[in-house]
Amino acid sequence: MSLFRVKYLSFFFILISFFSFFNIIYSYYFNLYLNLDTYYFSFGLSILIGLVFYKLKVIEKKPNIFEKILTILLGYLLMPLVLSIPLYLSIYNLTFLNAYFEAVSGFTSTGFTIFNNIKHIDQGLILWRSSIQWIGGLYFLYSIIFLIDIYDESLKKSLTNFLSFNTSEVLKQAIKIFLLYSGLTIFIFIVLNIFGVRYFNSLNLAMTIISSGGFLPVNDLSSILIYNSQIVIFSLLMLIPFFSIFFIYNLIFLRNKNLNFFYEDFHLFVYLILVLSIFFVFFSYDNNFIYSFFSISSSISNIGISLNINQPNLNFILLILVIIGGSFFSTGSGLRFLKIYSLMKYSLNQILSFSRPKNVFINKLLFLNINIDVKDINKYFLTVLIFIISFFTLNIFLSLSDINFNHTFTLSILTLMNTVNSSAYGISEFDYQNLHFLTKFFLIFFMIIGRVELLTLLLVVKKFLFKN
Repeated sequence: MSLFRVKYLSFFFILISFFSFFNIIYSYYFNLYLNLDTYYFSFGLSILIGLVFYKLKVIEKKPNIFEKILTILLGYLLMPLVLSIPLYLSIYNLTFLNAYFEAVSGFTSTGFTIFNNIKHIDQGLILWRSSIQWIGGLYFLYSIIFLIDIYDESLKKSLTNFLSFNTSEVLKQAIKIFLLYSGLTIFIFIVLNIFGVRYFNSLNLAMTIISSGGFLPVNDLSSILIYNSQIVIFSLLMLIPFFSIFFIYNLIFLRNKNLNFFYEDFHLFVYLILVLSIFFVFFSYDNNFIYSFFSISSSISNIGISLNINQPNLNFILLILVIIGGSFFSTGSGLRFLKIYSLMKYSLNQILSFSRPKNVFINKLLFLNINIDVKDINKYFLTVLIFIISFFTLNIFLSLSDINFNHTFTLSILTLMNTVNSSAYGISEFDYQNLHFLTKFFLIFFMIIGRVELLTLLLVVKKFLFKN
């Protein structure tokens, strides 16, 4: 077992057992007995796997980056298997593939669902779907820490002064992430309650927002967010996963407030203000800026949910925001704004250096005295390249499934960016349940690819194709 550090995964299987137990208590308390037995199965299996993985002996050596990547990928394959049990054994007659598809979609915080009518699902299973998202969002944040060595130095410094983590530092950061993630979930839950959202909906939406997921407790979010004040507050809450999960913590508790710890969030704030200004000036002619603000917040945080408002002229622009994404240390996906900005600035300077060879072009981030490393630029370029290759590959697969071009194009972007389909992108009505089984396998595969840092795929390919 030297290739797989399964002890790392044991914590999450124990966490699944905790949520299974919570669903059992919830079902008993509210007399929801339809799918009660299914949570006993997930509880027993998850706690068994968690204990076995924890007790399993492995070779005591520092894992290399290839072993870490395989461990993360193993988690994205195994944990949805356990999470799919209540879905598969439920009274709704789901096939195993449909149940696994739903579990992977939730665990990767994508939000594609095979359920056509949420009203037909009992509250216990709705809560379970939200729990899948919550666990998946936390797993993604932990995977960043686990794979910290592959990322550029600037991103590491925005988390900690340690450039290479030892065991104690990993544990410290893991505890900090868990407390922040849980605390922000409770904060979102309380705020939604204050603004008149009922407890059950607040709990599910809180887990959806913090994980950048797309599962909803109702068919139409407009039935929950009735007043303009609720829409504005919900839009602001969706910005939480847009910024770094450490932003508020560093702002409050960091004694020596080095600006380097805030450089990414600072650039994101400028980017957000710029996007909002453009939308306000050019796209608020129908006095519906409040809905545009909601769509912007949902898109840049890669949540993707929308109100029942048709804005076809904004579909493509919102897709661009989905691709760009937000902060690196958040549950959102996307290529990440700072990567794209650094790559564009460096490329522009390279072009200008040929036309004006006597001038000196300095590659520094805007407003800050931070240089852009050439090694980091190479990583950013490879990330974009892998995204383009993955996008066209998925496009081909979906086209062979007789899906029209508009839906193929949009669905490919949303799958790789782990963003749910909605009316904001002109694809709210899409039937996943009746897709060909091969198409579902392709979507599952690319949802996982989208959730794993794209640079890791290159390292895996390099390991197999280039032995030296």
